Amino acid sequence: MSQAQVVMYATSWCPYCARARRLLEEKGAAYTEIDIEAEPQAREEMIRRSGGRRTVPQIFIGDTHVGGSDDLQALDASGGLERLLEAGPQTLRS
Repeated sequence: MSQAQVVMYATSWCPYCARARRLLEEKGAAYTEIDIEAEPQAREEMIRRSGGRRTVPQIFIGDTHVGGSDDLQALDASGGLERLLEAGPQTLRS
């Protein structure tokens, strides 16, 4: 089964980004990290994709905007993270 694509907009020094990285790695999720400081144009892309959020991390799984680190932790606690990761390229619908 293929795994949904995971994209995380982040910075190298952000403790919330580090927390999100750890959780994704614990789950065995491959992810693409976009450093918004190294790629300044990515900041505007992140803001647009996230509906105006300016803080990092901003995490997307497939077509779903998960949100930040706290949102990712809550999704995991509810059992939704693994389901979303396993959903493959399409968006998980409840």
